Amino acid sequence: MVSGRGLAAGNRAGGGYPSTKVDEGQRGEGPVVLFDGVCNLCDRSVQFVLHHDRKGEFRFASLQSAAARSLVGEATASGLGSVLLVDEAGVHTKSEAALRIAARLGAPWSWLSVFRLVPRPIRDGVYGFVARNRYRWFGRKDACPLPPPDVRARFLDAGEGVP
Repeated sequence: MVSGRGLAAGNRAGGGYPSTKVDEGQRGEGPVVLFDGVCNLCDRSVQFVLHHDRKGEFRFASLQSAAARSLVGEATASGLGSVLLVDEAGVHTKSEAALRIAARLGAPWSWLSVFRLVPRPIRDGVYGFVARNRYRWFGRKDACPLPPPDVRARFLDAGEGVP
């Protein structure tokens, strides 16, 4: 299990998140991306999704948060070294979550869906290799960065302040 202090703790200037505008009607709905809040690679991935999510449909929460535990349960949220996608079809992990996220971002990212032709055990094996080495290769934070106000409503755990 990865320990973290939650999204509101340890704010860095600007949070590193790109600025995007989201219509009021889209803030409370849509798929939820659960991510390791202290992982630099995961943080950059969230920034990427925010930047390329033209419809503003994705919401986010760190795996260390109460929001994640309420969506997928304590054991699931704390026991995975994976991104999770919670959408209308259920909970998706590892390569399936990543490919479903990319598909919702539209072209050219949706073209990555061609990798669904690769058997899932192979895709997940590659995903797992990167996941196991992500801290060594990309580093980790002491706390989740605080997103800027214009995207904060898309983060389910933005006000938690978990120590």
